Amino acid sequence: MMMQEEPKVTVGIVSAARLCFTLNGAYTIEEKVCEGRQEVELVDGAIQWQGKDYQELTFVPTTDHASFTLEDVTIGVNFHWERKEAQTFLGKLHFVVANDSICAINELPIETYLTSVISSEMNATSSLELLKAHAVISRSWLLAQIENRKAKVKATTASMCSCTKTETELTRWYDRDDHSLFDVCADDHCQRYQGITKATNIHVTEAIKQTRGEILMYNGTLCDARFSKCCGGVVEEFQYCWENIRKPYLTTLVDAPQDNAPSLDLTNEDNARQWIQTSEDVFCNTKEAKVLKQILNNYDQETQDFYRWTQIYTQDEIRSLIEEKCGMKLGKIIDLVPLSRGKSGRIYRLRIVGSERSFIIGKELEIRRTLSKTHLYSSAFIVEKTNNEDGIPQLFTIKGKGWGHGVGLCQIGAAVMGERRYNYNEILLHYYRGAEIVKLHK
Repeated sequence: MMMQEEPKVTVGIVSAARLCFTLNGAYTIEEKVCEGRQEVELVDGAIQWQGKDYQELTFVPTTDHASFTLEDVTIGVNFHWERKEAQTFLGKLHFVVANDSICAINELPIETYLTSVISSEMNATSSLELLKAHAVISRSWLLAQIENRKAKVKATTASMCSCTKTETELTRWYDRDDHSLFDVCADDHCQRYQGITKATNIHVTEAIKQTRGEILMYNGTLCDARFSKCCGGVVEEFQYCWENIRKPYLTTLVDAPQDNAPSLDLTNEDNARQWIQTSEDVFCNTKEAKVLKQILNNYDQETQDFYRWTQIYTQDEIRSLIEEKCGMKLGKIIDLVPLSRGKSGRIYRLRIVGSERSFIIGKELEIRRTLSKTHLYSSAFIVEKTNNEDGIPQLFTIKGKGWGHGVGLCQIGAAVMGERRYNYNEILLHYYRGAEIVKLHK
């Protein structure tokens, strides 16, 4: 394979009607140099800056070390840790008008972007082998998204549809193809990116350096290297979370040294129920603080019950939640019935039975969003109904496993592997079956 030059990536940071930012060094715009605190505002559909109107604005750094700071950047959108903070970035700053807001976009070299992503996704004190593994999958996933976005721009609207709805069923999956102005966003929807806001550790820089340009490929094709916080013991397959496409390198396996397929068929309801209520000897079944700190930032550690977890709702709570999320009245909630489970036991079709009507929802993230004010940890769960009054349960206890979709690399499992002295090649090839590591760019 011919070696390429280092690619660039565009990242959507924040959108608002008014944005305040500081140029921490010299930037050029319209052949003039400016720095210091600035402000842009949307006025009559145009970007207003220093008394003039623009359709687009681009600030170009005069040196590689020049940075800019954006105020009020939201992180953890719709998650329990959502908050706003000022964040600082290297590279170009580009403003465009989109959806009655000004969108701030950062353009920078991919290896610089990855240094931030690895620091943002995991604690910089993580083991070097874990950081190297994450560098390769983050690089692979990013380049795959850029390729997919370019391909979908040429495709028809119908071929891009990720939602189907009838009178009785809604199927929706959430992927990254809704970004048309930039390659990826800066939040967990894509990969958590906080620029140089968080100080990078020498281990992160070394991990990027040692794996520079390395990606995962399968049969000559770039791997869409998905990952999640905690698979719960069994890795899921791609098609149960997104498009109905099977990707052979994203196959199910037990997150353990034997790394075989599950001994139980977890698409079977009885087997899934048994598995979810069992604690197994798998990589990601750990409460060891040293390991969890490598993956979880302070706000992620606000809860540690994610290998196995419980969520309890009263009848009024679950009824109100479902009405709000589904936008329809089903009456009192009688049951939540799994109709289809993936290979890890994650539900991707769920029937909500109400006293007035029933409705089916999927896929896994739609289910998680419907049954929580933010996101249920995962869709690998069982439901226990108690305190019946005239056949109507008054209490719903949801017991589940894992955190996230469970496809590809399990971050907590990989952290445990790193502590057990697996090298990054072994970690990667444990989670991505049949893939190979290839150097793509200089």
